[in-house]
Formats: sequence, structure tokens, C-alpha cells
Amino acid sequence: MLTAMAFPLAYAGPNVVLHKPRSEQTAVADKPVSGKVLSKEDNTPVPGVTVVVKGTTNGTTTDVDGKYQINVPESNAVLVFSAVGFATQEKPVGNESIMDIILSTDQKTLEEVVVVGYGTLKKRDLTGAVSQISATKLENENPQSVQDVLRGNIPGMNVGFSASAKGGGNVSVRGTNSLKAGTSPLVVLDGAIYYGGLEDINPNDIETVDVLKDASSAAVFGAKAASGVILVTTKKGKEGKTIINVNTNFGVAEVAKNQPVLSPDGFVTWRQEVMRNINTAAQPSRFTNPAQLPSDVTLEQWLAFDGSAGDPTTVWLQRLGMQPVEIQNYKNGKSVDWYSKMFQKALRQDHTVSLSGKTDKVSYYMSLGYLNNEGIVVGDKYSTVRARLNLEGKVNKFLSVGINTQFADRDESQVPVNYELAANLSPWGSEFNPDGTYKWRPNEEASGGNHPYFAPSFTDRDKGSVTINAVVFAKIALPFGISYQANFTPRYEYYHRYNAESARHAEWAAEGGRASRRDTRTMSWQIDNIFKWNKTLAEKHNIDATFLVNAEKFRMWDDSVSNKGFAPTDVLGYHNMAAGNAPIMWTNDEESTADALMGRLFYSFKDRYMVTLSTRRDGYSAFGQKNPRALFSSAALGWVFTDEPFFKSSWLSYGKFRVSYGSNGNRDIARYDALSNLITGKYLHINPGGTVYQTSQLYVGRMQNANLKWERTNSLNFGLDFSLFNNVVDGSVELYKSSTRDLLVERALPNVLGFDFVLDNLGQVDNKGLEISLNSNNMKRENFTWRSTLNFQMNRNKIVHLYGDKTVTKDASGNVVSEREADDITNRWFIGHAIDEIWNYKVLGVWQTEEADAAAKYGVKPGDHKILDVNNDGKYTNDDKVFQGFTSPRARITFRNEFRVIKNFDVSFMVYSYLGQKGEFNQMKNRQGFPDRSSSYIFPYWTAENRNNEWARLYSSEGSATGYSVYQSKSFVRFESLAVAYTIPKNLTQKINIQNLRVYGNIRNIGYLSSWSFWDPENGTNNSNNTNIATSVPSPRIFTMGLDITL
Repeated sequence: MLTAMAFPLAYAGPNVVLHKPRSEQTAVADKPVSGKVLSKEDNTPVPGVTVVVKGTTNGTTTDVDGKYQINVPESNAVLVFSAVGFATQEKPVGNESIMDIILSTDQKTLEEVVVVGYGTLKKRDLTGAVSQISATKLENENPQSVQDVLRGNIPGMNVGFSASAKGGGNVSVRGTNSLKAGTSPLVVLDGAIYYGGLEDINPNDIETVDVLKDASSAAVFGAKAASGVILVTTKKGKEGKTIINVNTNFGVAEVAKNQPVLSPDGFVTWRQEVMRNINTAAQPSRFTNPAQLPSDVTLEQWLAFDGSAGDPTTVWLQRLGMQPVEIQNYKNGKSVDWYSKMFQKALRQDHTVSLSGKTDKVSYYMSLGYLNNEGIVVGDKYSTVRARLNLEGKVNKFLSVGINTQFADRDESQVPVNYELAANLSPWGSEFNPDGTYKWRPNEEASGGNHPYFAPSFTDRDKGSVTINAVVFAKIALPFGISYQANFTPRYEYYHRYNAESARHAEWAAEGGRASRRDTRTMSWQIDNIFKWNKTLAEKHNIDATFLVNAEKFRMWDDSVSNKGFAPTDVLGYHNMAAGNAPIMWTNDEESTADALMGRLFYSFKDRYMVTLSTRRDGYSAFGQKNPRALFSSAALGWVFTDEPFFKSSWLSYGKFRVSYGSNGNRDIARYDALSNLITGKYLHINPGGTVYQTSQLYVGRMQNANLKWERTNSLNFGLDFSLFNNVVDGSVELYKSSTRDLLVERALPNVLGFDFVLDNLGQVDNKGLEISLNSNNMKRENFTWRSTLNFQMNRNKIVHLYGDKTVTKDASGNVVSEREADDITNRWFIGHAIDEIWNYKVLGVWQTEEADAAAKYGVKPGDHKILDVNNDGKYTNDDKVFQGFTSPRARITFRNEFRVIKNFDVSFMVYSYLGQKGEFNQMKNRQGFPDRSSSYIFPYWTAENRNNEWARLYSSEGSATGYSVYQSKSFVRFESLAVAYTIPKNLTQKINIQNLRVYGNIRNIGYLSSWSFWDPENGTNNSNNTNIATSVPSPRIFTMGLDITL
């Protein structure tokens, strides 16, 4: 019957499909078209070229050999060939079945679009200092944070290093420009200011990161941009069929470089030296092992040194200050390697699945990611679930609406062990009690020397946060090149930290256990109304104007309760806070508002001469009532001099000069710092009758300042962009100087006022620096390509003014000889010097045996450090302290290389170096502050028989140079990463319906070269002159293997 009805049958699994008969003209099957895409410049294959049938979503990409194959439905179809760096080309199919294509380099395409704040510009049109990094450039290296994306890749940016499971690190741009206010750059996410944590942004969602470094580029963000701006743009759907991507990887982290520690026997030998230096008047062999006595000392004489009797080994170890448990374990040969128990092989995993696509009506991108990392310190763990939805729909030809939403759920509940406690533990102590539980004090001292695992084993913690960040927007296209966009950006965060410390812990037992709960809810919103006008007149005049009206509000509710003395038991911990007998409740609610008006005008003539003008007026409720608002403006010029008719060069392909000047502000202070605050308390009152009772009190705790205002940074930037040898080499040079005035500092007040200080605008800090970025295409062959990037940066800062107080020098007659602005010795801030410049006593070396008499004048002995006495008065005062280096690097260099080898292999590695910085390393003083146990690390020390001129004797003396420090170079060269990826050939993957399959592996923090004597020289590096080595921690070396699958 079906045949009679002229419906042909087709069998497809269990279904019968009926096909309408096609005419002879329409029944022609899709025909395959194949070919190869080559580069015009060097005739080499171009991989990754998108090939699409025009007007459809039917498309493919070229493989590593530049080859493609695609089915086209009809002979009059047109194929569109497009690739980054090449001009798009269209070619009709006609009757051809093999089509080889030659693509030409497209200069305009090479000048990629850069995000500049409330808009975009071609790189060619930039007049300010802007750097960009594409996340796809680092995909083989598996960045797990925004900091990983930025580290070493942006000249002028310093990205700190974190050794924790959470990762990340502090970020700064072009040095430190404030003494007290925060100096972190502003973060803008998908066009809206972002106040969340960088850890909530999944690097797999990032398309590009642009960094605005000069005042002209950042001025559109006004009072928030003095420390630079980081603009993060996330992925959007792309035209073509729906793409499903899965990126999954597993890894392991280990301590990159172990710090040598004493062996059990080495610990005993070290104790002998310590005791000899403590008891210098004792007999030389008093602390010698009785089994190794010199020939002129008998065992009886040795015992008689202090009238001891009994087992000689016991006597000897007692003289060394060892506890009974240590003595027993020593005799039994039972020791503990504490450091092997502090660190672990840490497992890591990171998985992200995304779905994206775009039609003529809707663009969508959605992702879900899960990260779970262990740290190298036992007990350190971090996990997070991150999700994103970017959706935009075209309602009609002039209106589109959308939403960009980000969700993150972080868990930081684990309690890591305090590995620094291991330095005070003897290898002859006991790790466990007889019942198998952890021993509170393995050395059995009366105080100190706690087991690193003990407190965590009695601590129950629930810590984490949930954040939701969204940008809801609508875009309206108006006549005459005018457009309007409205953004509403709500953000919600819930943070909690619940902690319980069990009464089963010996130190907490007397309190009956302790518990606390803290809940913080944050709600904020912003509204941006953005008007734009973009117009080209007479094909020569390009105008791009932007106007912004902004309003924002922040609210926080912070509630905390703690209790102790839980009865009858504290087993429920923070789940039963009412069971304690000493409750303390604390609340803190905060609110702030802000608004802004901004205008920016960009104009270019013939794409050769550019000018950018901008101004922004900001208001913020945290500042004084007399200065709630401030105006920030900028101007910038650009000149593409290589486009001039008179300019002819065979080697300079492109050149542009830039100059900019402008001002930005810093509003990073607490929300009520300009106001007085009221503090409540209790005190005991005794009435005339002698009765004592508790009375409540309320008093003013801080002086208000109605004149408090923004810090203001004025910045001048000169830039040169260039491209050499037909775009083989390109780069930029930036030279800048900035001056930050009206610094937000705490000004000391006379005691008679009843306040210690008031926050005020005083002082000035200047910064200047140089940045160089070079990119080169070193080699491009059919089976081998090689690209390199070199970044260099240096920054110098100087304190120009502080509080305005004067230091007067008078002669013997009382006449004023000189007058200068006073320094702040307490904070070690000095006029004319850098914020991070070290000012302290200078260590010249170590007093040697033949210098005993000279050392005695300063109250020290041979083996103690020799300190410079500037005025040779035989004593040490502040007059003897000198400037001797800096704690921040004087220069930073990054060298990155990328290779494509044998078509399908991608290899990259990065090396970076910090040069010229010093760190405080007081272990070189060998002052055992805890005489019985101080350090299990192997460090050199001076003896009369084994001299050196750097390390002091054990248990050395400071003499009158109290508080001096020893500084070591922290310069280093770090082999940061090595990544290898292999892309499976498409002729194999397409058989299983996989568009792209890439296998990758990488190593991060391979190793470093440095003369620094402790853990990683980059960890603990900061701008403080009081760096403590306890903040310097071991760093992880991370091995990762993963798959990137595109369906």
C-alpha cells in the first residue's frame, strides 16, 4: 500500500521513516568538498581555520595539516574561511570538489579587540597602557585561578604566590601607591564592577583578561581605579552548532624543595653545641657522650663534673636538657620523623563541563565546574562548585536582553596541622599515648612543644560561603549610531564559620570547651545606565562617545556568638550554643552608597591620530561630610607614525606613540572611618557604701573627620607600540610616573585629646617605572612553529611627604641650623626613601676569636654578629641604623616559549625571575629563644674550630644592638611551568562523533635557583620591613594530567 502511495521506505532502527519523493532537481545528495588551507606568507598549512557554509550552521575546522572536508547541499553554496590573524575569505563551490585556499595576513585582525571599560577598542586605536592575555593561550597549563592566568603574563603586574590548597595570591599593578589604604586593583567582570573574590571565577569560563594600567585607561572607573583595573570577559556562545566541552584533570602536589632537618643523632649533637654555648664556664667535655670521652678524662671524672651518679647515658642526656621520655626513647632507638608527617602528596582534581552556541536569535554559554584540592600541608583542603550562565536573546531588531550569572559554593572546613610546631619537637619524643591517641606534648615539657596534630584532632569546623553574582542587561539600538544599555548587577554572599574546640583537649578542658558561630550576609547592587554614540564621518573621522550614570548600594549583616563552659557535655559543640555558661554576642551591620557620572570621548582621524578624553565624578558615603564627591579626569593622544606618507622603513612594519595623563582615586577604607564610633562596655563600680556592682558604659572610641577625602593619583604615561620585520616581532614599551597625594593615614594625636589617632589625608608617594613586552614568531615551518614572549618590568617608589611635622636641628647656642620634615620611625617610613626600604642595624659579619676584646666593648663574644657602629661611640642607637636594600623586587622578568611540534604536539614553558629584593632571616642569629627546643632545621653555626662570617654561634647574644635583623638576598629564577598537549587527529575522533580531543599534561613550579636559605623565596615576600621567616612556607610542585573533549 505504501508503495502504491509512492512513499519510499527507509529503515532506521525500530522506526520506519517515510520520505516525500523529491524532484529530480532536489534529490541530489550533499556533495563532499575537501581541500587544504595555506598561508600566503610562507605557504605553510593553517590549522584551526573555521570553514562554514554561508548562511547555515554547517561547518568544520582544518586539522593540523590545514586539511578540511565538508558536505555542501547545493552547487551554488558559498564557503566562508576565517581564522584569527587572517583575512576572511569567501569562495563559491560551483562544480568543484577540491578547493585549496590561500589566506592572507589581516593586519586589522591581528590588532585584536581590547576591552577598555564600558566598551571595546581595536588595539590599534588604544591611547592608554593596556595589556591582554587570552585564557586559551594557557589552556595546556590548566590555570585554576585568575591569578594563575595573570602570573608572569602581564608586564607591570605583580601576582603573589600562595602555597595553600586554595591557591591564588595577592595582586598589584605598578607598585605600592598607598601607606595604609588598600592597593588591590579594581576587578570588572563582564562590564560590571565585581566585588567578589577572584577564586569564585572559573578560569575555564574566561575568554580574555585585560589590565588597564595608566590613568587614562582606568579613569572611567574614577575613585576605584588608582591601583589599576582588571577586566575579565567570560565566554559567550559562538555561531555554529551547539558545542559541548568537557575539561577534566587530575593531579598531585608535593613539596617542591624540602628544607633539610636534623637526624635523630644530629639533633643530639646539636644539643651538645647549644648547651656548651649556654654554659660557657662548664668543663669542655661535660656535654660529651660518655662513650666518646677524650683520653685524659675518665668516666668517674666526667660524672664528678656535677656530682652525678647512675647510668652514664641517662646522665649525659639529662645534661643536654632532654626529658625522661626522650631519654627512654633514645635508649630504645625509637625516633619520630616529624617533618615527614607534616607534609603529604596532595591529590587535586578540577572538572568543568560547558554547553554553548549561538543562533540568529539567542547566544548562550553555560558551565558547571568542580574543584577539589589538597594542600601539601596535612589537613589543608579546599573545594568549590562553580557555575555560570551567560544568556543573551534578541527580542527584535533594536532590542536584546540577557543575563550573566555566576554561582560559587566554597568549602574551607578542614583544619590543617601547624607544621611550624615541628621545629620545637624532638625526634626522640613520643607521637602517641599508650592508648594510641595523639600525645599533647611529645617532649613532655611543662609548656610548649605541642603535637601539630593534637589541636586539629579536637577541633570541629564548618567554614564556607555561597555567592551569587549576576549582570542583568538590556541593549537598545537607537538611530544615528546611538545605543543604550542598562545593567543591573546584584550580588549576594553568605559566609559562615562555625568552630568548636573540645574540652577533651588539655588546654581547653578548664574552660569546659569552647565554641563559636559567625554568620555574615552581604547584599549589594549596582545600576549602570550607559549611552554610546559611534559614528564614522567621511570615512576619516571616527567618533566613539560613552556616557555613564551609576548608582550602587552595599549592606552587610554580621552576627557572631561564642560560648564556653558547656554542661553536661560539649559533644554538640557549635550545634548547641545555649549549653555554655559564658555567652558573648556580637553584631555588626554596615551600609554604604555610591554614585557616579562619567563621560568619555574617543576620536581618530584616518586611523592615524587618536585622542581620548574622559572625566568621572564619584560620590561615596564613607568619606567626610564635607568631601563626599571628587572629580577625576584624563586625556590621551596616539599617533601611528608609520602611516605617514613621509615614513618609509623596510624593517618597521608598524609604530605608534602614545602619551596620557590623568587622575584616579582610592576609596579603599572602612565604611565608617570618617565618623566617630560608640563603644559599649562593662566596668565595676563601688558606691560610697562599699557595694561593688557591674555598670554599663558607652563612650566615643574614635575622632571623626568631616574633611576626609579620596587619595588621588596623578599619572603620566609614555608608550610605544611597534611591529618589526613584517610582524615577525611586535611589542610595547611603557614609561610612567605617578604621584599619589592626600594619603589616607592615621595621624597621631596628643594624649590630652583622649584619642590615639585620627584618619586624615596627609603625605605623598611617587612611583615611576619601565615596562617592556616583546613577542616574536621565531620560526614557522610545516612541522614546527616557535613563538616567544619576553616581559620586563621595574618600579621605584618614594615617600615625598608624610605628616608635615618638622624636625629642627640646633647648634650649641640654640640657633636653628636646619629644618626638615619629620620621618615616621615607628612605621619605618622615611622622606625620600621607598616604602619597602630596609632601615636597621647593618651586620658586617661575625666576631672572630682574635677580636674578643673588641667584641667585649659591645657586650658580645666571638661568634656573635658584628654590627656597624656608625659614629663609633661604643653603643647602638637609632643613629647607627642604615638603609640596606629593599623587600620588593627591583626588577621582574618573564620568558615564555610556545612550540608546535610534529603537527599535533603543543609544548610551552615559562621562566620568571624576581631580582634585587631581600628578606629578613633571623635564624642566622642562632638565638635559641626556646632553649630546650628551638629548631630542627639544619643551619650552619659558628664555632672556634669551624668559623664562618655569616652565621652566628649557637645561643648567640645581641648585646646592645637589640632587635637587629639579618638580611639575605631573595632574588630567584623560577622554572614556573612546562606543558605538553597532544591533539588526536580528527580523522580518528570524528569516527566517534568527537570534534576535538586533546590530552595534556603539565608541571607547575618545577624548581627555582636562589641563594635564600629557607623555604621558597617568593613566599612571604611583601613590602614589610619586619618580614618574619615564619611566613615563608614551602611551595608545591604540581603535576597534572587531563583531557579536553569537544563534542
